[in-house]
Amino acid sequence: MVLGAALSLAAGAALAQDEVTLQLKWVTQAQFAGYYVAQDQGFYEAEGLDVTIKPGGPDIAPPQVLAGGGADVIVEWMPAALAARERGLPLVNIAQPFKSSGMMLTCWKDAGIESPEDLDNRTLGVWFFGNEYPFLSWMSQLGIETDGASEGSVEVLKQGFNVDPLLQRQADCISTMTYNEYWQVIDAGVTPEELVTFKYEDQGVATLEDGLWVLEENLEDPAFVDRMTRFVRASMEGWKWAEENPEEAAMIVLENDMTGAQTEEHQKRMMGEVAKLTAGSDGALDPADFERTVATLLAGGSDPVITADPGEDAWTHAITDGALTN
Repeated sequence: MVLGAALSLAAGAALAQDEVTLQLKWVTQAQFAGYYVAQDQGFYEAEGLDVTIKPGGPDIAPPQVLAGGGADVIVEWMPAALAARERGLPLVNIAQPFKSSGMMLTCWKDAGIESPEDLDNRTLGVWFFGNEYPFLSWMSQLGIETDGASEGSVEVLKQGFNVDPLLQRQADCISTMTYNEYWQVIDAGVTPEELVTFKYEDQGVATLEDGLWVLEENLEDPAFVDRMTRFVRASMEGWKWAEENPEEAAMIVLENDMTGAQTEEHQKRMMGEVAKLTAGSDGALDPADFERTVATLLAGGSDPVITADPGEDAWTHAITDGALTN
C-alpha cells in the first residue's frame, strides 16, 4: 500500500483503490443520487477510489461524525456547517453540487395566507437541529418575532420529519423541501390549489444546502487533497449523469435503500426536483452564493446563526480547480 500510494502521487494514478467514507445528511434517497450513481456507474472505481456511502438519519449529525473520525467528507447544509465552524470545528467547503435551495414554507390557502406578511400571528412548523437558521433569519428580516402567536410574532412549532402538523391543522404552515415533504402533502390527498408555498430562494433568504465539507487540517495533507479531488470529480460526473437520466438514477437510489422505505414513484419525482437544484453547478462554490448565505445567517436579529463572517477560510477552490481541469 505504501508503494502504491507513492506511485499514485508520482504518476498521478493509483495502483490500489484509495478508501473514502462519505457521510450523508439524511437517509438514502434521490437527494444524494449523484453519489450513488458515481458508485454504481463505476466513476469512483475509474478514479481509483473505494467509496463507502453512509446514510444519515434523525439521530446522526454529520459534523459530529466527521469530528469523531467516522467519515472523510460529509454532506451538510452551509448554515449548520458554519455554525459548527464558529463553535470550534474547522469545517471547510470543498465543493457545492447544489446551486439552489429546495427549502420552502407550505401553507393552507384557506388560512388566509397570501403573502409573507400574512404569516404574522400564525403557528409555523420549523425543523430544528440546524435547519431552523434560514427561517429565523427570514422572520427577522420581516420584523416578525418568534415568541408565540400574537401581533408581530409567530408560534414556532418544532416540526418532526413528517407533514402531520399541517395535515392535522396543528400549524398553518410547515417546512418542506421542494423534492420531498411537499409531495408527501400532495400524496396525502391535498391538491396544489389548496396550498400556498413560499420558496426561500424567492424570498431572498435562501442558504446553500448539501455542500461537501471536510476538516481544515486534512487539507494540509497532499494525499488527502488528491483523494478528494478524484472524489469530487467522480461525484460531479455522477450528478450530471443523474440530471440527464433522472429515472435511471432514481432506480439506482432504490437499489441502495436497505430499509425498503422508499417508493419508485416518490424517488423518481424527487430526482426530477433535485435535478433542478444541481443544474448550473459544476461543483465549484460560487463566492457570491457563499456571501449571500453568510449575510442571511448574520441577519438573525438578536440571535444570529453566526456572529462573525467566517471569511474565505471556510471554503476552498483547491479541490474543484483540480477536479475540473483534469
